[in-house]
Amino acid sequence: MLHEERDGATAILTLDYPERRNALAMPMRVKIIEAMDQIESDTSVRAVVIVGGNGVFSAGGDISGMNATDLAFGRDRFRKTHDLVKALVHSSKPVIAAVEGWCVGAGMSLALCCDTIISSSGAKFMTGFGKIGLMADLGLPHLLPLRVGYGRAKQILLYGEQFDAAEALRIGLVDHVVPEGTALAEAKKRAALFADMAPLPIALTKEYMARGLDDALALERDYQATLFTTADHQEGKAAFLGKRKPNFTGV
Repeated sequence: MLHEERDGATAILTLDYPERRNALAMPMRVKIIEAMDQIESDTSVRAVVIVGGNGVFSAGGDISGMNATDLAFGRDRFRKTHDLVKALVHSSKPVIAAVEGWCVGAGMSLALCCDTIISSSGAKFMTGFGKIGLMADLGLPHLLPLRVGYGRAKQILLYGEQFDAAEALRIGLVDHVVPEGTALAEAKKRAALFADMAPLPIALTKEYMARGLDDALALERDYQATLFTTADHQEGKAAFLGKRKPNFTGV
């Protein structure tokens, strides 16, 4: 589900869940957290690259595994999930996302938890949480406005429309666009630059710029855990799995 390899001073984490297009199922999230915890204490690692296998970054959350039935269960789910966000954003190591193919929902959240996003020209981005009766999560409501501005972030989060790599670059969602099939190679090149940099100033810069995240995650935990218990979420999930249009009623 998650493969780790080293390229010099760079740790490369590859998402490998092909039957769900690298969806961030809870076991996948736990694997990333565990890998980042080990990387954090490894002084030989100066940067991390996250890439999706099989030509897809991540198609989002694993909807088939969204089985929260009460508020307490949902809040506990997000306590664990937010450990993933913190492991990336608060890591002392710079983290680079290499995006090919779909980068959707929680997959887009994962990319924005990274410090640099390298996108292939064929990548596609979308939030789409509203289609399953949920709001954006994994820190996306906090991180997206920091990248693209408040106004653009609101449009992306509210409408959930698909956009391509060129548009993502134009609005500042991604940092570099490269030819299809080369995102990982470019990410490895960028990561290698950190091997010759002092690690402590980078770590402190990241920590300084992560201020406000924990408060945002606490609010997100309350809101999203509540939405998990709604009839609209159950309808959205059933409609998605049944490949039909949802019938939302606002409850």
